[in-house]
Amino acid sequence: MSEIQLTVNGQPTTVTTPPMKRLLDVLREDLRLTGAKEGCGEGECGSCSVIMNGELVNSCLVPILQAEGAEITTIEGLAELSGSAEQSAAPPDQRAEGALYSSPGQRPGSATNSDDSGLKARATSLPRYLHPIQQCFLEHGGAQCGICTPGMILATHHLLAKHPHPTLPEIQEGLAGNLCRCTGYMRIFEAVQQAANSATGAKTGVMR
Repeated sequence: MSEIQLTVNGQPTTVTTPPMKRLLDVLREDLRLTGAKEGCGEGECGSCSVIMNGELVNSCLVPILQAEGAEITTIEGLAELSGSAEQSAAPPDQRAEGALYSSPGQRPGSATNSDDSGLKARATSLPRYLHPIQQCFLEHGGAQCGICTPGMILATHHLLAKHPHPTLPEIQEGLAGNLCRCTGYMRIFEAVQQAANSATGAKTGVMR
């Protein structure tokens, strides 16, 4: 067992785990961040995509030992967070849940590991907002079964950080590592184009 220190969604985190355990499993099992999905387990489908040190990676291929000291962003960390006063004021149907955020009915970051009790406390007290990219996917029907959606959204976020106004070929190339069996891709491409053309870009969250 190894003690691994890393930053997950802006929060310093320590996990005690076998060093070769996959980052995907640590996120889902130890930290209860279930937005990243396992599709193929071979780094081919992109369902498990997260951002590590600014780069999009397949978390099913990353041993947790390689994430020592890394900064990790998951789909849960993409949504805007605000204070508990706004959370209590917002009706339940305005809080982001489901495939665009994480697994339905499960709050992200609610780790049962005692070392991560801080994450658990924050998960129950902070509101969830849709990131503009998530809102665009919602409006264009870019999510159906939801398995690929978290990875697609993070891949889009990564793409737009590098190319704020991508062409269609650049969008296709940027999302080439993320497979979708439901949408036929065109709705996803439209969502990415809307996100790129949005005047607010990635700066303003839309509460759901």
